[in-house]
Amino acid sequence: MQEQTDGPKAPRQVGGALAVCVVAGFCALGGFATGWLWRPLPPKPAVVLAHAAHKRLPPPPPPYTFPAGGRVLAGAYRFVALYGSPDEPALGALGQQGIADAVSRAKQVADPYRPLSSQPILPAFEIIATVASGTPTENGDYSREVDPAKIMDWVHAARDAGMYVVIDLQPGRSDFLSQAKQYETVLREPNVGLALDPEWRLTQSQRPLEQIGSVGIDEVNGVASWLSSLVATEHLPQKLFVLHQFRLDMLPSRELLNTAHPELAFVIQMDGQGDQPAKQNTWQAITASPPPNVEFGWKNFYMKDSPMLDPAATMQIAPQPWYVSYQ
Repeated sequence: MQEQTDGPKAPRQVGGALAVCVVAGFCALGGFATGWLWRPLPPKPAVVLAHAAHKRLPPPPPPYTFPAGGRVLAGAYRFVALYGSPDEPALGALGQQGIADAVSRAKQVADPYRPLSSQPILPAFEIIATVASGTPTENGDYSREVDPAKIMDWVHAARDAGMYVVIDLQPGRSDFLSQAKQYETVLREPNVGLALDPEWRLTQSQRPLEQIGSVGIDEVNGVASWLSSLVATEHLPQKLFVLHQFRLDMLPSRELLNTAHPELAFVIQMDGQGDQPAKQNTWQAITASPPPNVEFGWKNFYMKDSPMLDPAATMQIAPQPWYVSYQ
């Protein structure tokens, strides 16, 4: 009987020991697991936090549009501009006062044109960014470059006032593309266009004020291509591209002007001066047989026209000027 009593107890004791071991092991494992589950989580990596912060940023501002709406200038607006260079009263009306007063003056000059135009009038500054010099400049190109930072002050003031800006290049012995690239930061602004003045585009043996300069059409097309690419790359609205001309030989072969750039609104501005019969003859010569997709501009000179046309007379010129500036 003892054997029968004791016999089955051994397995139960072994089983009990195993159970104790299993339970103890499970508790130990459970304790480890419990401790691991309640351990504080490590901080999120900086990249994750930055991504989360990025998700909370406000949406980007809408694309820039011009004051009366839209991102296209050609056919949608008409321009009236003050011409000159900052702090240079002798170069035109723009530099005869500071920025704030120039904004007010530009708007006053533009206002009489509003009832005369079927398109909204956009007041503007045309700023001579590189000024042709009769004496050698530091780099020998006979062209004095205005600091882009100074021009940017005018650009920002114009943008706040709902105005446009055109920067004008007088390259001397330099070339238009090289000078335009110096002002790329300015031209990245959505309310800034570009003007080329061939009168001041000289050869390496010429000096300003001694002759009338000229520019080859390939150089002009190269600038237009570069500027249109900048507009496309930066997702900018359409830009003005203005070419000054008062003699046919200033823009030889202009019939080859490549206007197949929807990013640009092309303007040929007749900026001759003097008595009105002479100006009208020049206007008819310049506006004859134009390249495709080109508008025309007229310049009124306060001091050198005799007489200077008032807004009504200016708008009676045929073809009607699309871009009018005052110097």
